[in-house]
Amino acid sequence: MPDEYDVIVVGAGNAALSAALAAKEICGPVLVVEKAPEYFRGGNTYFTGGIIRFAFNGIEDIKAVIPDMSPTEEASVDVGSYPESQFYDDMMRVTQGLSDPELAQILVSQSFPAMKWLREKGVRFVLSFGRQAFKDGDKYRFWGGLLVEAVGAGKGLSDQQFEAAQRAGIDVRYSTQGVSLLQDNMGKVSGLRVLGPEGYENIASRTVVLAAGGFEANAEMRCRYLGPGWEMVKVRGIPYNTGDGIRMALDVGAQAHGHWSSCHAVAWDMNAPAFGDRTITELYQKHSYPFGIMVNLEGNRFVDEGADFRNYTYVTYGRALLTQPQGVAFQIFDDKVKHLLRDEYHIPQVTMAETNTLEELAARLDIDVEGFVNTVKEYNAAVQQDVPYNPTVKDGRGTVGITPPKTNWAQPIDTPPYLGYAVTCGISFTFGGVKINTRGQVVTNSQDPIPGLYAAGEMVGGLFYHNYPGGSGLSAGMVFGRLAGTSSGQDAMAMKD
Repeated sequence: MPDEYDVIVVGAGNAALSAALAAKEICGPVLVVEKAPEYFRGGNTYFTGGIIRFAFNGIEDIKAVIPDMSPTEEASVDVGSYPESQFYDDMMRVTQGLSDPELAQILVSQSFPAMKWLREKGVRFVLSFGRQAFKDGDKYRFWGGLLVEAVGAGKGLSDQQFEAAQRAGIDVRYSTQGVSLLQDNMGKVSGLRVLGPEGYENIASRTVVLAAGGFEANAEMRCRYLGPGWEMVKVRGIPYNTGDGIRMALDVGAQAHGHWSSCHAVAWDMNAPAFGDRTITELYQKHSYPFGIMVNLEGNRFVDEGADFRNYTYVTYGRALLTQPQGVAFQIFDDKVKHLLRDEYHIPQVTMAETNTLEELAARLDIDVEGFVNTVKEYNAAVQQDVPYNPTVKDGRGTVGITPPKTNWAQPIDTPPYLGYAVTCGISFTFGGVKINTRGQVVTNSQDPIPGLYAAGEMVGGLFYHNYPGGSGLSAGMVFGRLAGTSSGQDAMAMKD
């Protein structure tokens, strides 16, 4: 172990490893400090679907990220384009115009370069047929500008980044918790105090990158910042994201920033464990609700299931589950759309019922039978059946005269067998964090950079408010991880001169 590292990175998810890899391109010894034991490494990245949003102008850009795409595969898809302007507009639209314009622009403009950079580091990608693609004629089309995932999903992304870190000679210390930042007499961050298997230790470094996630695994902080009831939700990912990085930064004067009372949440299987399962990973989520309806225990609908592509609604709808009786709801489908359901609906661990009558389905799921049957009848009667149904686009096939409406993909639920899936709220990550500048440096309330301190990933505030475009969490991790790693490496080298 060197007497002093050039860069210490706290955390070991996508953002942290992107920072470590970027720093190592520029400077000397780099250390990754991971709170989890080695068998639980990878942060929340491990529990994602591995789908990454990035701007692209057509198939040639996709082939730059997936150079081993076969001619047959290329001929089978229509990828369209997703220009930077559309990505930026999506960011602003779903965050109600609150996303920090400078951070949003960095994310958008650097998303494609960062994907190519990760590919150069050895991370392989494939088209996301299983979760995002629907056949339209002789071509597959992808929902909402989101079409590429890491080989092996989130687990694959994490494993490939660790392999890249090992090839680069980056040190990793597991079961080691960052406790506090060390500072010299001038206030410059000069290292990290940790608690590891051998006890407390001070590790010297020229710079520190905090990429330790949000506070979603901290029940007390969830209740304090997100509100009553949030202490009881299920956590999609690791039990280690308890706000340590945010606390360490605030303790040295970092500005708190972003939407502290909001978070990324999803519809999650009602009987999933309290924290993420390393085998099931993200497959407890249930995201095909646009093709059916969602009802609560009383049998009532409570959201517009077809308001937009699921990429732009699943976060807010995940949080909406918490407001329903007992915090649960049920996604209802019939046999007509069974083939459209995503992979996650077919795992053995799913909480579901399949019956030949609506009454029996309600009884099996403990939904109020009369309320449920009336809701389905009312919904069926309101469907605009003269509008063509097309699951590959926002088809405008909605309902008339009911509240809430269903704006797209409305079909009568009238073809048995009927399927019902029980879901609750699962929290992914929190939106509140610390403020960074355009170099990834953590700043104070007076907007002065804290010397030697950088941040990336979920603990960066100001990017997501209320909602987020699906797949942009991983893209933000790689973009701002790369930015923080590059800046910290440059600054560490400047200190040697």
